[in-house]
Amino acid sequence: MEALETSINYWEDALAAFSMGARGGVSGALALTSPEEAEFCREIQELLQNAYMLQERCELLFLDQRSVLFRSESGGGVEGSGRRTRLLSSHTSETRKEHHSSAESFASAEDQVADLREFDDLAESFPEIEKLELYQAAVKQLEHGIPCRTVRSEVLQCGSEAEFLCKLHCVRSALDAALGGTGGGAGRAWLVDAGRQVLTDLLLYADKEPKEFLVAYEEMVSWSSEPSNWPVVEAELSAKGVRVLSFYDVVLDYILLDAFEDLAAPPASVLAVVRNRWLSDGFKESALTTAVWSVIKAKRRYLQYPDGFMAHFYSISEHLLPVLVWGFLGPRERLKDVCETFQAEIVGFITDIFSFEKSRYTTVEDLAEDIMQHARTRAANLTDKLAERT
Repeated sequence: MEALETSINYWEDALAAFSMGARGGVSGALALTSPEEAEFCREIQELLQNAYMLQERCELLFLDQRSVLFRSESGGGVEGSGRRTRLLSSHTSETRKEHHSSAESFASAEDQVADLREFDDLAESFPEIEKLELYQAAVKQLEHGIPCRTVRSEVLQCGSEAEFLCKLHCVRSALDAALGGTGGGAGRAWLVDAGRQVLTDLLLYADKEPKEFLVAYEEMVSWSSEPSNWPVVEAELSAKGVRVLSFYDVVLDYILLDAFEDLAAPPASVLAVVRNRWLSDGFKESALTTAVWSVIKAKRRYLQYPDGFMAHFYSISEHLLPVLVWGFLGPRERLKDVCETFQAEIVGFITDIFSFEKSRYTTVEDLAEDIMQHARTRAANLTDKLAERT
């Protein structure tokens, strides 16, 4: 199946290159194709169609849970199992995200009017809330609307949607101060270094070579640091429902929390591969890795900006996603434990910065200081865990 995928790629490239040459090459002048050229294009297109059909049949036989290979365990397959193996990607499962009422969530958030009863209950449980100047300013802003792609009040242990939105407004301001405002250069540099170190250690723990990941990571950092590229970032992410370009909205919410949600509910076809007792662990890992790469490659074809933010993000994902998918779903208990710790520390960090008890919602400076302290603590926890590698 891997060889077939490689062949298809070559045939697609050959058809594209031949078509370009037949149209005049570099000069760009359109030219009429000869009968032989037209026949060649027709035949290679027919070859590709047959290859696509063969690829589909292979996946139905070897990867689909309805296949006879899985009936001894699944009793005939699971209803609704899809033909194509779909894993998370850069983001992955974009169709689900885009159809997950992102527009409705944004509209409801913008039109959100503070429910005074919610704040009365909050004041009873947290009497000092009236003294939190930063939070009180967010309460007033809520009356005019606070844009949000996904409300995560339950995941981040907020008492209500209104509380989540107000805290979100505060967190955005504090992160801007910590990472992008005056004096934010040091915080941003530390965050870049910490992310590089933790992710590199994770790859090494999984016995993967991190060299290509590091190249992709540095290219992403360099590209995103150029202000002239920010309009491209905004154009790409706004199409995916991201309404505010903050570290929370882009990295914590869109990239990390969405990915963890996808990992918690993998497609049935993916589980069929992992649970198939006839397949070796090496084959299972290879199949999942190939599936991830195939999904990312397919998504690259539809990018509006081939060298934009999502392209750089996909380059990083090609190295990290296979490790995370195999870690969460595969049989290696030590790797599973590390991946679960990685998730727990990330979610714990976000929960900490949305907590009245653990973060000060008094001023932007206070909250920014607490956020960076939580980040350092969680990064140290991950570093210590990954250092247990033998």
